[in-house]
Amino acid sequence: MSQFYFLAHEYLDDLISALKTQGFEVKAPIVDDQAIVYDDIEKAAELPWGYVDEQKPAHYHVKKTNENKAFAWSLPVQSVKPMLFKEKEALWQVKRDDSGKLTFEQALNKQKYAVLGVRPCDLRAIEIQDRVFIENAYQDVRYKARREAMFIIAANCTSCHSNCFCISLGDSPYADKGFEWAMTEINDGFVVESGSDKGRALIEQLQLNPATGAQTYEAEQRVKAVYAMQEKSIPPLTTVEKALFANLDHPQWDDVAKRCLSCGSCTQSCPTCFCHTEKEEPDLEGQISTHLREWDSCFGLDHSYTHGELYREEPKHRYRQWLTHKFSTWREQFRTKGCVGCGRCITWCPVSIDVTDEINIICQKKQNKQEKQEKKA
Repeated sequence: MSQFYFLAHEYLDDLISALKTQGFEVKAPIVDDQAIVYDDIEKAAELPWGYVDEQKPAHYHVKKTNENKAFAWSLPVQSVKPMLFKEKEALWQVKRDDSGKLTFEQALNKQKYAVLGVRPCDLRAIEIQDRVFIENAYQDVRYKARREAMFIIAANCTSCHSNCFCISLGDSPYADKGFEWAMTEINDGFVVESGSDKGRALIEQLQLNPATGAQTYEAEQRVKAVYAMQEKSIPPLTTVEKALFANLDHPQWDDVAKRCLSCGSCTQSCPTCFCHTEKEEPDLEGQISTHLREWDSCFGLDHSYTHGELYREEPKHRYRQWLTHKFSTWREQFRTKGCVGCGRCITWCPVSIDVTDEINIICQKKQNKQEKQEKKA
């Protein structure tokens, strides 16, 4: 049975200081340019105290309230992914010295992050990315080094926005693994649960007292309340997987293609998408060539370019590829689903395409077809 501890709001600075003395660069949500984003912090006053976010299809807005809470908001604009899998980075350089000899220099990771306030959906997204970059036949040494150096403090959900649908995926607003600490914010502080030896050591270092029964009960009820808040849902994943493959020529693919801009905003905001491209970038003098890796999107035309041919030239084929991979073939490839129900793809789609609507329409058509066949029988 887990032991719960209590951290008062006024001791958050002690937590941040303890992490920094261990050599961590502390990342946490802040309010910047009317958005809640991850950034470096030095003190607890920089957290988004009293701020809440409103998210709907193609709509995002934050506002200040009088509530004295650091984590009253539901979800940051971006996930933890850029800290582990960078949008753009140099993998190596080839240099020519004065004698004309070429030398090879590999770029190494030296950053060590402690991330405060990771929501459960983003925690599960890290687990999915681990499957892609570490637990696969191919191991990405840079991702692995960053992942092993990361100290994660999860923040259980006590609210959600209108685009969230994690519960219908079989997930929960409660962090159950993959963290050093998991915190639930209540009126005067946080109920804390440790999830690793490093987490337990930090509790001892800060000399936290056990949480009272009233505090743990309040924390539990705040998380449970989120189950009634989520409005969006999709059918069970086994149903979705079968329906998508059985309806590759469904008219809904044409319908969504008329609306989709192929801008890739959904893939850029997604915490699990991992498509990338690599290229050489030589300097003008021909002395240095840098090998770069940067994010790519399956909505881009070049992504399917192979041997002089585009295999997904039509927008409907690109959207179908993204949706069927995320909710169907991902499981076969990585033994897990590819979506965590964070709803970012809905929030940041400029034309309000809602992935839950698209899935429900396709699944409903298949269900109606099955019903007709059963009636005939």
